Formats: sequence, C-alpha cells, structure tokens
Amino acid sequence: MKLLYTNVLLFTFLFLIFASNESSASNSSAIDNFLQCLPSQLNSISKAVYTPTNSSFLDVLHNYIRDSRFNTSTTPKPLAIVTALDVSHVQATVICAKTSGIEIRIRSGGHDFEGFSYVANVAFVILDMFNLRSIDVDIPSETASVQAGATMGELYYKIAQKSNVHAFPAGVCFTLGAGGHISGGGYGNMLRQFGLSIDNIIDAQVVDANGRILDRTSMGEDLFWAIRGGGGASFCVILSWKIKLVRVPEIVTVFNVQKTLQQGATDIVLQWQQVSSTIDKKLFIRAQPQVIQQGSTKTVQVSFIGQYLGRANELLPLMKKSFPRLGLQARDCLEMPWIRTTLFWNGNPSGTPLEVLLDRSPSPSNSLAKHKSDYVKTPIPRAGLEAIWKKMIEVQSNNILLMQWNPYGGRMSEIPGNATAFPHRAGNLYKMQYLALWSDDSAEAINKNIQSLRDLHATFTPYVSKNPRETFLNYRDIDIGTNMDGSLDFAMDFFKDNVKRLLQVKAKVDPSNFFRYEQSIPVSS
Repeated sequence: MKLLYTNVLLFTFLFLIFASNESSASNSSAIDNFLQCLPSQLNSISKAVYTPTNSSFLDVLHNYIRDSRFNTSTTPKPLAIVTALDVSHVQATVICAKTSGIEIRIRSGGHDFEGFSYVANVAFVILDMFNLRSIDVDIPSETASVQAGATMGELYYKIAQKSNVHAFPAGVCFTLGAGGHISGGGYGNMLRQFGLSIDNIIDAQVVDANGRILDRTSMGEDLFWAIRGGGGASFCVILSWKIKLVRVPEIVTVFNVQKTLQQGATDIVLQWQQVSSTIDKKLFIRAQPQVIQQGSTKTVQVSFIGQYLGRANELLPLMKKSFPRLGLQARDCLEMPWIRTTLFWNGNPSGTPLEVLLDRSPSPSNSLAKHKSDYVKTPIPRAGLEAIWKKMIEVQSNNILLMQWNPYGGRMSEIPGNATAFPHRAGNLYKMQYLALWSDDSAEAINKNIQSLRDLHATFTPYVSKNPRETFLNYRDIDIGTNMDGSLDFAMDFFKDNVKRLLQVKAKVDPSNFFRYEQSIPVSS
C-alpha cells in the first residue's frame, strides 16, 4: 500500500511538471506567433512592442498601474505590451492576437480597481492606448473628438483653452482614461443637470474582433448602445469618442462644509437624503462620511461637497429653503470658472496652475485600495445611520476609510434605464462608493483592509437595492462574481434588465468571445 501511494505521488508530480512544461511551450509558441505576425501586418509596429527582454518593459508596464496591489513581483505579467502609436497598430494587435490564440487586455488609463485591464491568469498581452491621446475641440459645433488614451484632465484643459462656457460631464479624477471611463458610464458632479458621460456621446470609433475600424453608422445602433455603459472591453477596442460639449455659466459656485457626529452630522444626513435628489438639478451635493481622529477618540466626519451651476447669491436662498440644516453661509461659498472647479474637486490648493490637469501621474501613486459600490432607493433611517457610523469606526485601522454618496435625480431620472446599457437611473436616491486606502503592502494588511471594507458593505445590506444588489461597473469589484463559472449574477448586478440585450450584442459582434476578461459579457445561450 505504501509503495502504491508513493507511486501515485510520483505520477502526480511528473504529470504536473509535464503539464506545466506543455503549458509553457504552448505559451512560448503562441507569443512567438504573435510577435512574428505583427510586422507581417505592419512594419512600423516594432517600435511600439515591448517584451520582457526589453529594458523598458517593466517601466512601461508600471507607468499605468494605479493600484499597488497589482504591482508586485508575483503579479502575473503580460507576454508583451503593444503601446499603439497609430490606430493601425490596434488593428494589427487584434488580428495577430486572435490568430495566435492569445488574450488581450486593453488599458487606457489604468484605473481598473481590480486590475483587469492589465492583469490576467492566462497567457496575455496588453494593448496600451496611452499614446493615442489626441483631442480636437470644435466650439462652433460644440463637440470634441477624444481618443481613448486621453485623460479627463487633458480633455478639460483643452476645452478651457477654447471656451470658458463649455464643459463635459465626466469624472473628477484627472488621470482617468477616456476609453474605459466613458464606456463604463463615467459620471461627475454635473450628472443631475447633464447626465453621464455616455449621455453626451454623438459617435465613436472602434476596432472590432475582425480588426475592422467602425463608426456609429457601420457598427450599428446595437453595438453603439452597448459600448455606452456596457464597457467597451467586452465587445471591441474603443479608439475615440465624439462628444457633445455642454454649456455652463462663466462663474459657478462650490463649497465644502464638514460636520462631525458631535456637530449634528446625522441630522444633516437625514435631511440630505430627503432633498439631494429633488433639489434644483443645477445643484450637486455629495455627502462624504469619513473616520477621523478627534483627540484620543475616533468619530465620523461628513463632508458636504457641493457644486452649483450659478452664483452664490442664487445658491444661498435655495439652500436656506430646501436644505437649512446644513447652514450654508456666504463664507463657505467659492465662486470660480468651471475649469477651476476641477482642481477644487481634486483637492488641489487654491492657486494651483491649470497645467496640473495635464499630469498623468496620480497622487498618491503608491497606495493600495479596495472599492465597492451600492445604490440607495429609500432613505436610511436614523438607527441605520448610527449603526453604519459605529461599523465605520470599528473597522477603520491604519488606513483611510471613507464613502462617497452621490445624489441622483434631475437628468438621471429623465433618461430611461434602457436608453443606454447603463441601467441605474430613476428610482435611485444616490449611489455610494466605499473606499479603503492604505500603504502597507504585506499580505496581512491587504487581507485586513479588504475584509474591513467587506464588513462595512455587509452592514448596508438592509438599506440598499435588492434583487439584484446593484453595482456600478466602473467601480470594479471582484467580490460580486465573475463569468468563470458560467453565472450571470455579476452581470445582473451591473446591468439589470439590460443583460439580455448585451448578450445578444455580444453574440452578434464577437461570437468567438475574443474580447474577454473576468467580468466581461460572455457568449451565452
């Protein structure tokens, strides 16, 4: 019996070695085929390709990794990185990866909270879009063309160079890449007036699974619908967007009023829940609870951060009438051109040069993070808020623990849930982001911080959307599941009733499931 057991172990060991060697040989053959295919498609592409033998390979890889959780020696690395310098490079990458049987990951800004755009547990290459960043702003037509690798900061800067009364409703983070941010339904502090980024898209240019360049007319309305909120990486490579600019006043007003629990924050949040989604849609007020140290004890401080598309003398009577508990005063209000509000929301000090919008390096650049999200349809009662504050204080340790509650209503309630692939519209009071940030990269610290956020998320279960528990695609969260087991539960959380149409689009435009990652729309019956 002992001899038999020993033989079984030996056989298993030899089988694993053989399987590993066979897999390595297969990967080597595939990448060789891929690298040989590229110049056969396009001679000029060689200067855009980096492999692990290239001295700049790790620098190129790390430049657009925004979360240090996915920047370790054990993180799976790509077999190659193609830093496309031209749209033809994108076409060649898709064609060669498909014929070589290699998966691609598409990275525009690197803000994928689970690293799906640059990490995989299979043989893969990264198609990096950061060189494709041209922006053409046309004020007479009130439009702009934006390539996928451009950042939101670059877009805002280019708009401001041409006009002080035009803007684009998208995220407040400067380094977000236009490709992923917009296709996932990116939002900003003007969503109550103008909707999401995808609600202001006129056209798009993409590369499909056959390497063809398509625009809105040639791709058809189904695919154009899907890439607005369904995430482009499930269906194609986003090359560029044609966006509709929105008109804003020359001067707008912002404020940030902070209240601790001891200063009545709970009462203010109770009223905020009642009014923030029904107040004038030119006004956006984010509630941001965060654990802070106050003397020798911890407490929760809630920041009420607002932006009004108008002057302070219009805002103050509106707030006094509709949201008196905040007690907004003239001294709290800052008036400035819209472009300056982008710096305010990013936390830059007053007087910071606008050129900071062009900085592609996020700050802090070495942090580790975990994100989750929820949608709230009915106000959380006082007892619920008090339980939440208690849990936040309980799970906060050597990290930054905060939440961002973003009000809906206004334009978000006017657009039907099936107008785009993004379904979270009418019926939501606000969307929540949970966020933990820390610097210790030990396995113990990572597990502890991730679990603390999961514990906080669990506390909200009675108070948020149900069946499904809705989740925002751009706030990547692997906890809700993947497509690896054939389940579509994760997709229901992201897309609700829009899942069926997304499946139909996927089957039509990418039947071989070439564009895939852990939470992509699968080819499914």
